[in-house]
Amino acid sequence: MTDETRPGEGRTTSDFPEPQGRPEFLPADEPGEQADRRSDPPASFGASWGDPSGRSDTPGVSPYEPPGRSDSPVSAYEPPSRSESPASPYEPPGRSDGVPPHDGGTRAYEGPSFESPAGPRGFESPFESPGGTRAYDTPSFGPADTGPRPMQPPPFMGAYGGNHPPPPRQALGMGPGWAPPPQGGPGAGALPRRGLNVGALIAIAVAIALVASVLGSLGTYLLTRSGSSGTDPSYSLGPAPTGATNRAPDSVAGVAARVLPSVVSLEVGNGTNTEGASGSGFLIKNGYVVTNNHVVAMAAKGGEIKIMFNNRKTTAGRIVGRDPGSDLAVVKPEETFGTPEITLGNSDQVVVGDPVIAIGSPLGLSGTVTTGIVSSLNRPVIAGDETGAATEEPAYISAIQTDAAINPGNSGGPLVNGRGEVVGVNSAIATLSRSVNSQSGSIGLGFAIPVNQTRRVAEELITTGKAKRPKIGIVLDKDYKGQGVRIASEPAEGRQPVDANGPADKAGLKAGDVILEVDGLALQDGNELIALIRSKAPGAKITIKYQRAGAERTATLTVVADDQPAPTPS
Repeated sequence: MTDETRPGEGRTTSDFPEPQGRPEFLPADEPGEQADRRSDPPASFGASWGDPSGRSDTPGVSPYEPPGRSDSPVSAYEPPSRSESPASPYEPPGRSDGVPPHDGGTRAYEGPSFESPAGPRGFESPFESPGGTRAYDTPSFGPADTGPRPMQPPPFMGAYGGNHPPPPRQALGMGPGWAPPPQGGPGAGALPRRGLNVGALIAIAVAIALVASVLGSLGTYLLTRSGSSGTDPSYSLGPAPTGATNRAPDSVAGVAARVLPSVVSLEVGNGTNTEGASGSGFLIKNGYVVTNNHVVAMAAKGGEIKIMFNNRKTTAGRIVGRDPGSDLAVVKPEETFGTPEITLGNSDQVVVGDPVIAIGSPLGLSGTVTTGIVSSLNRPVIAGDETGAATEEPAYISAIQTDAAINPGNSGGPLVNGRGEVVGVNSAIATLSRSVNSQSGSIGLGFAIPVNQTRRVAEELITTGKAKRPKIGIVLDKDYKGQGVRIASEPAEGRQPVDANGPADKAGLKAGDVILEVDGLALQDGNELIALIRSKAPGAKITIKYQRAGAERTATLTVVADDQPAPTPS
């Protein structure tokens, strides 16, 4: 813009250091006259610099002359060539006579002061106006006395770029801190800081890459220092904790420790080495071994029995007696090796939910211990000889049901309570399917013969070689499907429905009566009634509830033994 459009306020002298000494401006084309043109500036020169470009804010006044002069020489900054007239392109409007820069040695800056009509201004850049427009970028300096005259751009180009004139040669005395003010005009802030150059950014990037590489290498080393195979020679899990192996007597471990020495394993052959059976047993008083009949039945036909004790010592054994009806047998080993006898409990005191432990040799694994509870009582189970011999009668068992794992090979082993007392003899398991050539394992349904029945049968087998068969003297109707069990209405196989003078006849039962309960237990079928009666000892009394002609009645019976029990080999 032109000087006429620049605001009156200027940069104060506090923006730049005070001038040191007096400034000296010499002509750019007369270096030889520099010494002759120096003189002291007027007193007001140091107080107010005015416009450093040499232009006056007053129209028509030369920027390089004191106010009031119209015939002063041409500006010292006259360019080497002029396109319009010999006069200096920087002389004030109205001058065109081309007067030399100095008039008889008088200095171009002679005068009282340089001030604009708006008042004194501080030091300003000769190349930039307060509004950010450079002073020499405008096309003209304003109207002249004889009309507007366009300004021709100076022909020189300096290191400062553009069409700006260079600073005066040997411009001394401006102070050590002199420099062109930042763009933005008077009151503008400090020059903005320059950002990092490309070299600094590259150095920072290289440093970051080096640090990342070092950290990555360190992590890789820590992860792979033990070797690619994953082995670490210094690796250790530390020593195993120490502690006593003694257990409380009533714990499973404590009970197992007391019972295991009395449990044996049995291996039975038929004498031809083509077939065999295996099972378990336990030692009772006087060195007898109790087991299941179906375990040793093969040896009754001329086979042999081998007994192995818990200390891994073995000996031969022989059958003392067996009872297919209760699936119990007694074997006598030749040697016991000091094995302690087991303690027998009372199965009548067992209740559902009692903890129990099954011990035996499932699949030949001797000394196996499993635990569970009593799941049910008086469960009717029919067990028979696994060899399928036609001469063996089925066994009717009113069993103790347990969820302790019982597998083939556990048969004949003890089921003990929490005190280590035998409450049953493991005898059968329920399976989902069964074939002749395969056996299924435990599904949590195991059955044991109550120890009270076992005690009686074992005593009878040891003392007489045969077991008594309990009965009440009735024949059952196998075709009846209703509630309870019905006594047959007609004779069957040459036998009357009710034995004369038998326990049922003495209690008043007749053919066609329906027995509903025995000792308060509701009957589901005839097998359950047979199992209950055979679990009783001869001479035991039972109470029954029966129905006749729609009326319910009760009666008390005394169990008796069969006159001619099935013979068993000794």
